Amino acid sequence: MKLCEIISIVEGELISERANLDMEIVYAGAADLMSDVLAFAEPGSVLLTGLCNPQVIRTAEMADIAAIIFVRGKYPPLETIVLAEEKGMPLLSAPHSMFEMCGRLHRAGLKGCDVSSRIMRE
Repeated sequence: MKLCEIISIVEGELISERANLDMEIVYAGAADLMSDVLAFAEPGSVLLTGLCNPQVIRTAEMADIAAIIFVRGKYPPLETIVLAEEKGMPLLSAPHSMFEMCGRLHRAGLKGCDVSSRIMRE
């Protein structure tokens, strides 16, 4: 699914000045714990989060996240936007809850990050 389609589905606003709207996204993940992002994100996925600090960008870069959507209409501070621009990571803001946006993206065919293969069972 193209990033431009995702923006439409979540009724999002593109924050980034430069973004490849034709970028293909296959997976989505949602988390506010950056340790979860590092443990379970699929490379090239879109991250839905309520956290807006620069650490989100740094974590997303380490996890090879393609784009970030801030939920509940949150808008990141300028330092977060500047860091994302430096890293070439598109940022979006959307008015809906994390739950609502996950549902919309799943219903539209986006796959969730498969954590079942990574969970250690005793």
